[in-house]
Amino acid sequence: MPIAFLHILEGRNKETKNQLIAEVSEAMSRTLEVDPSKVRVLVQEVPKEHWAEAGITKADRL
Repeated sequence: MPIAFLHILEGRNKETKNQLIAEVSEAMSRTLEVDPSKVRVLVQEVPKEHWAEAGITKADRL
């Protein structure tokens, strides 16, 4: 069973996350030639205070 782990910044609405999950699931099912019911997608939302690039958090960049 293929599993996708997605880490995204928090703050996106439910519809956007549902679309992301559906599209990733479809792509994995098609590419790996597995039944869609076997695909798992886990989304972890990360607070901007916990996401950094070049030593600076996203919260501090805003």
